[in-house]
Amino acid sequence: MAVLAAATGGALGPPAAAEGEPAARVPGRVDFPTHCLAPQEAGLPPAEGPTEARITVDDPAPRVGDTVTVTYQVSRTPAVNPVGAALPADVVTPTGRIVLAGAQSGEVTVVGAERNDPVGAGEPLPPVTMTGTFTVTAPGEITLAPGGYTLHTRHLMGLDTVCTATGAPVAARLTPTALPTANLRSVFLGAARGGPGAAVEVTAAGFPPGTSVTLAGRAGAAETADRVTATADGAGVVLARLTVTDRATTGVVAYEGPAWSAGLGSGPAAYAVVDTAPPTAGTRKVTATVEPGALGMTQTGEDVVLGAVPYGDGGAAPGRIGTVTVKDARGGPAGWSLTGKVTDFTGPGGVRIPGASLSWTPSCTAAAGSPSPCTPGSAGSVGPDGAVLAYTPDAAVVGGEFTVDAAVTLQVPRYTPPGAYTAVLTLTLS
Repeated sequence: MAVLAAATGGALGPPAAAEGEPAARVPGRVDFPTHCLAPQEAGLPPAEGPTEARITVDDPAPRVGDTVTVTYQVSRTPAVNPVGAALPADVVTPTGRIVLAGAQSGEVTVVGAERNDPVGAGEPLPPVTMTGTFTVTAPGEITLAPGGYTLHTRHLMGLDTVCTATGAPVAARLTPTALPTANLRSVFLGAARGGPGAAVEVTAAGFPPGTSVTLAGRAGAAETADRVTATADGAGVVLARLTVTDRATTGVVAYEGPAWSAGLGSGPAAYAVVDTAPPTAGTRKVTATVEPGALGMTQTGEDVVLGAVPYGDGGAAPGRIGTVTVKDARGGPAGWSLTGKVTDFTGPGGVRIPGASLSWTPSCTAAAGSPSPCTPGSAGSVGPDGAVLAYTPDAAVVGGEFTVDAAVTLQVPRYTPPGAYTAVLTLTLS
């Protein structure tokens, strides 16, 4: 199901088609049959006819976890003024829904502002614009089609005209991409060095159960002749003995498939072949080993304090999450992903501000010499379902130190009771 969030806003109507351009060719423009039921107090019969509408999105190619803003514009409706007199400007409030299908199903609630031109008695109700947001939860194509809408008139009395859509065609399409996923394949050695022909105990983990896994020696980016194949058990673990005879071997990798790749293989575990031949008189052998480290993060400060907003006005409360430093010293091919999610804000008397009202604009910088680039997540709502703060992709060589931050803004509704509102922001590195 779609994750829903309503938002207000809009203009008097959608942009007109270019002169000489048919409405059907305007992206997102559709016509569909509509049955509009006038309020009982008006004493008017139902209105039947086409609705001309347009649906647009702010990002046609989001990533899973991104928040997409949808705009539903109705430029023509069969519904008529339900009041037996002229309607003044700015008294019509629209609400509606957009139907999602394909890779993600559900409905998006859209809401518009009281913003309309005057309407004469008996005339069609005016063009309206509604907006809303939803969070992308699955990769693949998502279609958006217009659903029903309600036009509330606030003049003399509050009246609702309810319009039902039938057979509305697809008006917009999205093609979300999946979040970057971490490669958790790894390999561990029972010994970090040995003489030529030594048998090394090897443990590989993070592979699909039942997969054939190759354990091979590496010399830099090239494989050596040392190799053995075993099958991952039900926990995705491989236990095997690898005989290392090639003096060029400097590490051991594990992978599935015909050859090592960043997506299906582990990073190298360091191994040194020790020459057992006695040194000549007056010489000594020198051996150095680079040991792999871990993936971790630290954050400056403890609490995030947002700016204050005036009672009655509401508005944006700005702040920053505080610098997060990610250090990747694993030495393998796996990238990482840093995500965040936030609970609802709770204030005096249990009053809540939805966590989806918190949005961020992430930034990320890789330190000089880091093998990996750092990509910030998309700007948008965080909320309880979470969003990507930053990530690095899988590659043959990854690692480095990265500085991550984000400017955050909490949209506080008007006339929210005065007081402190707190929430919990959780960051997860994987």
